[in-house]
Amino acid sequence: MNCVELFPSLSHCIETAVREEFWNSVNQYMESGQEDKKLEEKIELLKAFLESVDFKKLRSQSERYLVEGKKVKFVISWKEGTPSYEMVVIKATD
Repeated sequence: MNCVELFPSLSHCIETAVREEFWNSVNQYMESGQEDKKLEEKIELLKAFLESVDFKKLRSQSERYLVEGKKVKFVISWKEGTPSYEMVVIKATD
C-alpha cells in the first residue's frame, strides 16, 4: 500500500475523514477474518497519522480552500518511516 487519499469538506474535516477511514478499515479487517497485509498497512498508516499530526493546522490549511468552493485532497503516505501528507487543491468545476 503506497498511500491513502481522503477528501475533507466543510462539514467533514480531515480529522473526521481519517478517523472514519481508520475505523472502516479496522471493521473490514475484523469482518474478513483473514490476514490482509494491504489492509494492515493501511490501518497502521492511519493510526500513526492520527497520533502524530496537528489536525488544527490541517483544518486551517484546507478550510481556506473549501470555503472558496474548491475541493481538497490529502494524500497520506510513509516518508522515511514517518506518516506524511500532501494537500492537493482541486479547482471547482463550473
